[in-house]
Amino acid sequence: MRKLKGLIIVNAYAATLETRQVTRIREELEARGAVVTVARNDISYSAVTNGKIDVTADFDFCLYLDKDKYASRALEARGVRLFNTAAAIEACDDKMTTHILLADNGIAMPDTVAAPLCYYTDAPVNVRALDVAEQSLGYPIIVKLVYGSMGKSVFKADNRAELERLAENLKLYPHLFQRYIAKSHGRDMRVIVIGGRVIGGIIRQSDGDFRSNVGLGGTARACDVPKNVRDTAIKAANILGLDYCGIDFLFGDEPLLCEVNSNAFFDAFEQATGLNVAGAYADHIIKSV
Repeated sequence: MRKLKGLIIVNAYAATLETRQVTRIREELEARGAVVTVARNDISYSAVTNGKIDVTADFDFCLYLDKDKYASRALEARGVRLFNTAAAIEACDDKMTTHILLADNGIAMPDTVAAPLCYYTDAPVNVRALDVAEQSLGYPIIVKLVYGSMGKSVFKADNRAELERLAENLKLYPHLFQRYIAKSHGRDMRVIVIGGRVIGGIIRQSDGDFRSNVGLGGTARACDVPKNVRDTAIKAANILGLDYCGIDFLFGDEPLLCEVNSNAFFDAFEQATGLNVAGAYADHIIKSV
């Protein structure tokens, strides 16, 4: 029987080709008989010449650990099965798009308002937008770049002056305003979904930051995932068409879906839970292909 050929793509500017996440998934795929190549996302994966997609892709599948939408679209056009698909990655990469796609589906989320996009460096901040955010969300207000990861582009405005300062600094970048959930200060639940199944959850907590990200100093511990959270996580993953994702829930009066991460890191998750996330993902990939 011919062995499956897989490609793992990481960002073109990644400091190292084989992070622990890449190594774990590669090892699990190879243990299941796949031949795996790891490569940076360079221009050879996203070229159009003579009116045709000029991409050689002799692979059965691609684990796409990047957010560059051009190479993902080109690879899919050449018949390569991506995990996750280009559309699913794009839906999660833009946090406002995620909220819009999940809306009207009975999924509780923090109230969220998109900031108007500005193209002019000398334009004043849109006061009307700040008024709406202030009146509808109240203070504190969470301000996020719609593109970002690991909590590094998430800020908190405690008053109008701070909101105006953040809006001025971010006005040339797509960003959003979101209701602050006081009960979840520095704490959330991360749930990992693979192939339409919740495999487990962790509580992430920070004692010194309103953000709970482990990469910013937070800690992680295993937790049971309540049925209503499981059901919501599976529904969200299905709506967005995700093979794999980490979904973050805030602790409000009810669990609130805050973000969906298509390429969620799982090192801390595996350490906290003892679960083999990479193995479960490899099983899903092999079975799907």
